[in-house]
Amino acid sequence: MNKTNNPLILIAHGGIIAALYVVLTILAAGFDLASGAIQVRFSECLTVMPFFTVAGIPGVTIGCFLANIITGGALPDVIFGTLATFLGCLGTYFLRKNRFFCTIPPVVSNAVIIPFVLKFAYGIPGSLWFFALTVGAGEIITCVILGQILITALLPVRHVLFKPQERNVSLIGDKIK
Repeated sequence: MNKTNNPLILIAHGGIIAALYVVLTILAAGFDLASGAIQVRFSECLTVMPFFTVAGIPGVTIGCFLANIITGGALPDVIFGTLATFLGCLGTYFLRKNRFFCTIPPVVSNAVIIPFVLKFAYGIPGSLWFFALTVGAGEIITCVILGQILITALLPVRHVLFKPQERNVSLIGDKIK
């Protein structure tokens, strides 16, 4: 088994990504930007990680789950916020051949799901359309703008951090046919 399809490498990458997500969310929470009707969660820029590695999907998803628990999110937020991020990461992975379009799925999934969480789990007054706009705007800042900056920063070192053959590896390390 070479390094490129070693499941332990994928688990390590996922763990590092999850840890980064939690730390960045706690940082955003310190500035009161991680939750509420208007949120700019810096950690959401990591939803571009599936552009580089399949380990980004479980890494960002687990990081989001843990961050939502640590920051005291309501149970529906922990569940549906994590689901929105997971769906966004899946979309990023499936659109990974286009560096711009891969940043759109997290924006859409969060702008569709999170307004319901804000309205019904937290009882924040306002319309679903308003929440969709504010959450969508925050996601555009973090996923599209910061995400593109992250992609640009990692592209020159992608072959060092994420081996090229890794794109042909499933979550458990078996080669995809």
